[in-house]
Amino acid sequence: MIGQARSEAMTALEERPLSAGDSGYQRIRSDIIFGVLRPAGRLKLDAVKEDYGVSISTLREILNRLASEGFVVAEGQRGFEVAPISIQNLRELADLRILLEHHAMAESFRAGDVEWEGRVVSAHHKLSATERTVLKDGDDPELRKRYDGEFHQALISSCGSRELMHTHAIVFDKYFRYALRYRGRETINQHKALLECALKRDIKSAKAVLSEHINGCVAHALSSWKDS
Repeated sequence: MIGQARSEAMTALEERPLSAGDSGYQRIRSDIIFGVLRPAGRLKLDAVKEDYGVSISTLREILNRLASEGFVVAEGQRGFEVAPISIQNLRELADLRILLEHHAMAESFRAGDVEWEGRVVSAHHKLSATERTVLKDGDDPELRKRYDGEFHQALISSCGSRELMHTHAIVFDKYFRYALRYRGRETINQHKALLECALKRDIKSAKAVLSEHINGCVAHALSSWKDS
């Protein structure tokens, strides 16, 4: 009964309409991640207010929130701009992601039970189906990011720390700004290998696969920059 009540309460929360502030925050954040709002671009309050349908006061709150997460730079009296991207920043985010995810996976693999296994298998199933569709019909970065993120969060979901998972999610989203071009089958194979490591509780191999996975994304992003 308690589990059913909790499930019903979560469903009610998920179905509750977002406030204008939360909706605006999610839309602006997404547009930064996917490059609709260009890196280092000035965010003119009057124009952004009109584009996202929020008041100036609400927009300032949103931009300050995004600044605290590193997606926006607040420049005092000069206003706000989208956080720039750089090779150094990409490498820093990659190193940070490896550090966080290695630790979180180790804790999660040790504590994970059958419910955790179910979350990992389910998340991988959705990601794998999405990746097959990408290979067949072309990329959808927003859909790919959704299921990629859900899979990596599932892997660490039994780490025992909400703060660690929250921090990882922010780092993952900032890192994804550099991962908009899909790498193809290499990524598919690495995700499958991570699933197999999780089910075997093989943290040593999982760490090696993850490092290869993230560093491969970095190399691919740098190559894409050179070609553009």
